[in-house]
Amino acid sequence: MTMNSDLAPLHRVAVYWAPAPDSPWWQAGSQWLGRCAATALPLPQPVVEGVEALEFARLTAAPRRYGWHATLKAPFGLASGHDLAALLVALQRMAGRHRAFDLGPLQVCELDGFLALRPLHTPPELLQLEADCVQSLQPLAAGLGAAELARRRRAGLNAEQEALLQAWGYPWVLQQFRFHLSLSGPLERLLPQQRQALRAAAMRQFHALVPCRIDRLSVFVEPAPGADFKLLHQLQLQP
Repeated sequence: MTMNSDLAPLHRVAVYWAPAPDSPWWQAGSQWLGRCAATALPLPQPVVEGVEALEFARLTAAPRRYGWHATLKAPFGLASGHDLAALLVALQRMAGRHRAFDLGPLQVCELDGFLALRPLHTPPELLQLEADCVQSLQPLAAGLGAAELARRRRAGLNAEQEALLQAWGYPWVLQQFRFHLSLSGPLERLLPQQRQALRAAAMRQFHALVPCRIDRLSVFVEPAPGADFKLLHQLQLQP
């Protein structure tokens, strides 16, 4: 499915899993974050008992900028000589190499100090798809600048993560890959009862949805440095 035909130069692109914009999963996630990345429109967020609306908006500001997604190939600039059209051709070929699959139930959990949805089990098909995205698309990616390398290293990388950062432009790939949909930024300012209220609200928001199915690749774009990411294209995996 094509969301936009604009192939103008962009600051960064990313390859994510994201559900169809007319699906309950997209609507629930976009409402939670307070923005639809397909339309670029703000959305009213759920009421979380014990967490003020402004605080909830602050907590979700970081994932809201990136849109409702799970990362397969983290944001990158396109290398000289490559453009968005070349990326779409590469992704179309990749989509033809992988079949759609069910992800299974997701659980609300804390991951590195933020709230996220994660699968109870990681199917081998997901690991294969992520590895293909990371490795096959790397020739199209520009190298990281010093500022971006320094930003990534502030997370406190171990030797393996540093090697992955150098090789693939992102430290949490391949053997370090952790599929997740971010529900918040850092939670350290919240009281324990507020954390519990946030988890309970997330469970209410997502628990009744049908199981996720990984059936597409999604191209998100960052038009300019610091701009909100937008959903540009979705490409179907093989049935």
